[in-house]
Amino acid sequence: MNPTPEVLFVCVHNAGRSQMAAALLHHHAAGRVVVRSAGSAPADTINPAVVEAMAEIGIDLSREFPKPLTTEAVRAADVVITMGCGDACPVFPGKRYLDWRVPDPAGRPVEEVRPIRDEIDRRVRELLSELLPTT
Repeated sequence: MNPTPEVLFVCVHNAGRSQMAAALLHHHAAGRVVVRSAGSAPADTINPAVVEAMAEIGIDLSREFPKPLTTEAVRAADVVITMGCGDACPVFPGKRYLDWRVPDPAGRPVEEVRPIRDEIDRRVRELLSELLPTT
């Protein structure tokens, strides 16, 4: 593992789950983890309900945009977390892969996005405690 762990969150459109997860880990890690997100088939924009749900907890996604999944991003990561991208994610030996089965916020109103955000936040905090155990 690198001195500074690198985490890549991947979903299909990089417009909801992976964006929330990356923003939450970036927020909680406060610079102690390199965080990226990508999509196997990136959308044009981030889901507006996701932007609204994150703004409610003080995290601004308004300047973010969906990014394509690259082999280089996977190769650079210590941990690759897939969120519904199936077989589209390249697999490299020596990487830690986790598959978080979290509902897709696409097409849902903000009231239904909040519990998804909160579940992702719970998992991100748990991951952070594994990546950076307190000494």
